[in-house]
Amino acid sequence: MSTATPSTATQAAGILTEVKDPGDRTTKRKGIRSHYPTWFFIPALVLYAVFFAIPSLSSFYFSLTRWSLFDAQFIGFANYVQFFQDPQLYTSFIHTLVYAVLTSGAKVIIGFFLALLLTSPVVGRGYLRAIVFFPVLLSTIGVGILWKALLDPFHGMVNGVLGFFGLPQPGWFTDPNLALYTIAGVDIWKGVGIATLIFMAGIVAIPNEYYEAARMDGATGWRILRDITIPLSRGATATVIILSLIGGLRSFDIIWATTGGGPGFTSDVLASVIYKQYQAGFYGLSTAGNVVLFLVVTLIMVPLSYFLNRKQVEL
Repeated sequence: MSTATPSTATQAAGILTEVKDPGDRTTKRKGIRSHYPTWFFIPALVLYAVFFAIPSLSSFYFSLTRWSLFDAQFIGFANYVQFFQDPQLYTSFIHTLVYAVLTSGAKVIIGFFLALLLTSPVVGRGYLRAIVFFPVLLSTIGVGILWKALLDPFHGMVNGVLGFFGLPQPGWFTDPNLALYTIAGVDIWKGVGIATLIFMAGIVAIPNEYYEAARMDGATGWRILRDITIPLSRGATATVIILSLIGGLRSFDIIWATTGGGPGFTSDVLASVIYKQYQAGFYGLSTAGNVVLFLVVTLIMVPLSYFLNRKQVEL
């Protein structure tokens, strides 16, 4: 009769346990492995926190202070009260809305029809695509300086050509009635390329079978555009509207490079008013203005985004 030592019994018990429940280790390993892809989000999360979340939360605090590079004195909502008492606030807010609606609307319309042209079998399509998209690659400040030189009322090329043909030579950036709309035109010229690219992606993604079926049914080009292309480009349209409207509401660099908010205050927008406050050394006041601008953009864009994306096209 054989007897088992305690160590042998322990080993046997361990083997029986593994045989009885072989999925325990596998389950544990799967649990460990399931967290593996999560680690790849950490660098992006750190960058987001350092460069966006923390500065954004800090700006809310500093908007309640009178601060400099060396100290900060808590003053409550005094900065907001002073900001809303600025005599240029109402005018700059109207200018901001006009500028944003004008530029975003033009980019949607022009971008859509350029996309239709550049997705059709037109001669030199690749060359035309490069021309349309080229301004997007340029620096915004560079574009502002370029057009300020071209549209100079006395030495600019545009007015030189107009004068050669005996046409009026307006002060594009010096006329109070034209300055804001001239800047909007420059912004449209620079930004329509990205709108065109988004629309091209949306149009190319539409299955060709829909167009073939429509042509077999005798649909005209306008009917195809109205019933197929426009409805199925809804996602691209919403994207262009949202991106261009946010850019228009926050626009500053091209305005500052061309007119600096002038002549007078006729092309001032919220962002340029905020920058002028910062230039004057009112850092807490300008921070409060940035918070107000952030809230304005949020209050406009959140319901608009919901409205644009609430309906899905049914085929």
